[in-house]
Amino acid sequence: MQHLGEIIALLVAVSWTVTALFADKASHRLGSMTTNVLRLVLASFFLAIILWVGIGHPYPAYADGKAWIWLAASALVGYVFGDWCLFNSYLVIGARFGQLFMTLAPPMAAIAGWAILGETLSGKSLLAMAVTLCGIAISILSKGEHHQVHLTLPLKGVLLGLGAGLGQGVGLVLSKVGMEHYAEIIPSEAPTHMETMLPFASTMIRAIVGGAGFLVLMALQKKTADLKAAAHDPKGLRYTLILTLFGPVIGVSLSLMAVRYTSAGIASTLMALTPVFILIPYALIYHQRIRPRELLGVAVSMAGVAMFFLL
Repeated sequence: MQHLGEIIALLVAVSWTVTALFADKASHRLGSMTTNVLRLVLASFFLAIILWVGIGHPYPAYADGKAWIWLAASALVGYVFGDWCLFNSYLVIGARFGQLFMTLAPPMAAIAGWAILGETLSGKSLLAMAVTLCGIAISILSKGEHHQVHLTLPLKGVLLGLGAGLGQGVGLVLSKVGMEHYAEIIPSEAPTHMETMLPFASTMIRAIVGGAGFLVLMALQKKTADLKAAAHDPKGLRYTLILTLFGPVIGVSLSLMAVRYTSAGIASTLMALTPVFILIPYALIYHQRIRPRELLGVAVSMAGVAMFFLL
């Protein structure tokens, strides 16, 4: 199917919109590291069920040491570093501004794709990426009186946002390397659905390593008691369950699938539409008015997306 990778990437943006809404709520109730540990443990459980049903093995079957190394590296960069920065940015500057800095992921992914994979982007693709990113920026930088851009953020929040964009972009490329190697070593006698289940198996490796990484950080900071406290917060646990389903289980698995069918830079750009998609839910949940500048940003972003399909 033509443009399959781009279509999947758009679905990822929708999934991550749901994730961002509930990650903000969960992080404020449980703390960023507690939320990350719980969501990755839950993700591993759900992915084990998916793999058990799909290929008859509740674990990443056939993955060798090299696949584990690349996917583990992507987990440490994308989850432990990137998501730690992202979830903490929600606590400092909120989900909308936190997602603003995720627009840095596409250029980071493009640079990492060039350095690691030797990928190239045509001039038209770069133009489409620029148009899409401009639309995202217009949408998010719309706060302020008289339709003027007014952004005043704490330095800590800005640094966390920069780290989140860097981790997301580089982690995506490392994931692609690991998954491509994983695909090459699948034996001929493997179940016929193994190819379809590959993104879920790869995500499970990342979830296991990422969860372990966060547990180590919590132990070093002597915050493991926060996990026990979270058990007494039903609402926080519900938020974590929802963001787990739409984040590590559905969203991340689809993101790995997207980079298999298109370049990491293009896939990451389309996934970066989450800040645009989050406008309407935020308006409904928090009774915020969508301003003309935000609608203009949506229109520009959609024009950029259309350029990917018309190239």
